[in-house]
Amino acid sequence: MFSLVLGQLRRRPAAFAGTAVALLLAIAAVTLFGSLFAAELATPAAVRKAAAGPGLMVIAAAFGEIAVLVAFFVVVNALGFALRQQHRELALLRTVAATPRQTRRLVRGEVLVTVLLVTGPGWALGAVAARWFLAALQRRGMAAPGVRVPGTPVPMLVALGVVLLVGLAAAAVAARRISRIAPAAALTASSTEHARTGVPRLLAGAGALAGGVLLLRLSATRPADQVDKAGQAALLASLVLLVAVALVGPFAARVLAAVLGGPLRVLAPGAGWLADANLRGYARRLSSAVVPVALLVGLSGTMSTMTFTAGRAAAAGGSASSVTSATDIWLRQAELGMLVCFATVSVVNTLVAVTADRRREFALLRLVGATRPQLLRMLSAEAVLTTAVGVLLGAAVAGAATSAFSAAVTGSAVPPLPVGTCGWIVAGAAALVLPAILVTGRRAVGGPAAELVGGGRD
Repeated sequence: MFSLVLGQLRRRPAAFAGTAVALLLAIAAVTLFGSLFAAELATPAAVRKAAAGPGLMVIAAAFGEIAVLVAFFVVVNALGFALRQQHRELALLRTVAATPRQTRRLVRGEVLVTVLLVTGPGWALGAVAARWFLAALQRRGMAAPGVRVPGTPVPMLVALGVVLLVGLAAAAVAARRISRIAPAAALTASSTEHARTGVPRLLAGAGALAGGVLLLRLSATRPADQVDKAGQAALLASLVLLVAVALVGPFAARVLAAVLGGPLRVLAPGAGWLADANLRGYARRLSSAVVPVALLVGLSGTMSTMTFTAGRAAAAGGSASSVTSATDIWLRQAELGMLVCFATVSVVNTLVAVTADRRREFALLRLVGATRPQLLRMLSAEAVLTTAVGVLLGAAVAGAATSAFSAAVTGSAVPPLPVGTCGWIVAGAAALVLPAILVTGRRAVGGPAAELVGGGRD
């Protein structure tokens, strides 16, 4: 089994690149915040009292829980595409008597080896980041000058254990479909897409949506002196709602693509028609592409608008809470930067994997007369539509979360919008989506078409 795991990783190193980067960031993040936790424990109480603010433990816990949740989301997404690119091999293993348990064990082995490969760099990155972050907190008076990051390996070992659990849980989710269906059906499913979303997935999506609504209500009903708790509940609600978007994504993506596809067909009659037909016909693929964009836009929009809303409320009331002080704004910006790193990895990895996985489709279109410029125009139209759908889904999540937060802070469910920041978020999403699809697509439309359609090249 171990040799089979290594063979899969050697054969498809690019397929696991996104998973490896996501796991590396997860190990680095948990090491960072675990080191801050250890620094607080190793510092005498008299020294800790010299600093203002909530304390390193509170900061580490708040950052760490969000980091682990987002890491799980991103690793599931990245690993799902790594498995999709080896779906046919796994299906063939099922047809030659590999059991579902053996298939799941192979996937777990791939995750385990990938985690071990990135553990050393992740530890090093997390240790350096912990010292930099602690120094930044000390400059802003949020950590006492005498606090030092201890040399204990415990945070690194905890990070390895946490990320292994995240990776194995993600492997269980990602391998569930291929390991549960019949061998012959697995081979057929490797080249087709299911038209319907399963009932368990829809029920899970409904449950996540209900949980998100409850968290929104919790945020909106916080009293004025609990702004921090309202903000934490709103941010957690945005994450839960994004999980709901991921679960019911094929349905939502198909509806939005149908609405936006009409204007696209008018503006670009040839490429727009084909792009719209492709995206609506492959709703699961479209959902996989837009969910990471929604993650990026939803989290960035939520945190930026919440900070802007709290600042406006404090200015209007002539007061400042911990969410409006300069140091805490910096803290929230640091948290946003961490989340954007995870979301960016998810966006780029997903879009590159989705586009590269369509080499045979592009080759077939070339065999029936499509030229490479026509295919690139089609991909450009698909990239625009993918960006629009992802931005709309992310904006809907951010709008719901910030509306609840604004109701708690200002008494109004309509938050003030940082228009410039929102514009930069949309521009950033487009700057990631368009090059990722077009650069990968330019390479994917090349090569001998007949050989690719026949399966001679991968």
